[in-house]
Amino acid sequence: MDIETLKARIVLVEEKRESLLRLLEQPNLGTLRIDVNQALEEMDDLLDEFKRTFPDNATN
Repeated sequence: MDIETLKARIVLVEEKRESLLRLLEQPNLGTLRIDVNQALEEMDDLLDEFKRTFPDNATN
């Protein structure tokens, strides 16, 4: 996989992260809130790892 393909996929992950943040604002989420928080943590770890591995190619 080339860096441009990887970078495009990271952009998609960042977009999905925003969707999870909006979902987390819903007051009636119940126990699903735990799963949403876990997904956000894992996405943040993935994004941090990408930025550490490819600092010159970070999307932000």
